[in-house]
Amino acid sequence: MNPNAIVYTSNTGYTRQYATLLGEKTGLPVYSLEEAASRLPCGNCVIYLGWLMAGKVQGYAKASKRYQIAAVCGVGMGATGTQMQDLRKANALPAALPVFTLQGGFDLDRLHGIYKLMMTVMAKTAGKGLADKADRTPEEDAMLELMLHGGSRFSVENLNDVLDWYQMRR
Repeated sequence: MNPNAIVYTSNTGYTRQYATLLGEKTGLPVYSLEEAASRLPCGNCVIYLGWLMAGKVQGYAKASKRYQIAAVCGVGMGATGTQMQDLRKANALPAALPVFTLQGGFDLDRLHGIYKLMMTVMAKTAGKGLADKADRTPEEDAMLELMLHGGSRFSVENLNDVLDWYQMRR
C-alpha cells in the first residue's frame, strides 16, 4: 500500500521541517500526530517521522496503533543514515519496515522542561567524554561540535534516501 500522508511528532522543529519538505517533494499532505488524530482516519497508510530520544522514535508507538506505517524516519543529532539497526531494535520495528535516520540539529534554547535539563546534562557529560577522547572519528568531531555549539544540520540532501524509496514505490 502506498502512503497517502505524512505524520510527524516534533520537539524542536527539525522533524517538522523534514516532514514539511517531504510533503512538498512528494505532494502528500502533512499532519502533526495531534492534527492527524482528527483529520486522518484510522488505518491510513503514512510515512511517520519522529524525533529521537535515547534511541526511541517519539510518537511511533501511538502512530502505529492508529495508522499503517509505510516507513519510519527518526530525526536526531547523529549523521543521516547511521544508527538504523539500533533504531530498529530499540523501537521493535519490523524487519520489512523501511527505516531512515535524518540529522536534525541541537538547540538547547528550543527545548523546555525536563528535555532541556536532560540534554544539558547529556551535552556536558557526553561532550566531556568526546572532548577527552584522543582518537575521535570525523563523525565524533561533528557530534562534539554540535553538542558544544548547537546548530542545524537540516538539509534537503538528507532526504535523498527517503525520496528515492518513495519514488520506487510509485
